[in-house]
Amino acid sequence: MTTYDTVQELLRRIGAGDVERVAELFAEKSDWRFNWPAEGHPSVPWIRPRSSRSDVAEHFRMLGSYHVPELNATTVTRILVDGDDAVVLGDIAQTTAATGVSYTSPFALHLTVTDGLITRYHIYEDSLTVARAHSGSATA
Repeated sequence: MTTYDTVQELLRRIGAGDVERVAELFAEKSDWRFNWPAEGHPSVPWIRPRSSRSDVAEHFRMLGSYHVPELNATTVTRILVDGDDAVVLGDIAQTTAATGVSYTSPFALHLTVTDGLITRYHIYEDSLTVARAHSGSATA
């Protein structure tokens, strides 16, 4: 599979909520980064350091459990590929399970695909908006 094919398959599996098959697309060890403070935020426990394939499955499982999947309206607006690297741009639109608060955030996802497996997953989103939605308050 090409880098573009791998990215498309990742997005398809995430959209389907197939966390085990999402994890299969990752190398045993991968470089994960979130644009969150290192200590994270108590209302978003899925945001923490990750590096293994099993971490990938846990991340997406937790992410799904804190949101209402039927109300996910995340969109991808562009996929840019340069060799092994890809950047996915779009908007996250989720509703929290605990608070019922809906939120949207632009996102950029930087992926690296090596030998058909994802070795880098760096996501940039509006962490303040996400934290506020999950804490149920106007300020996080």
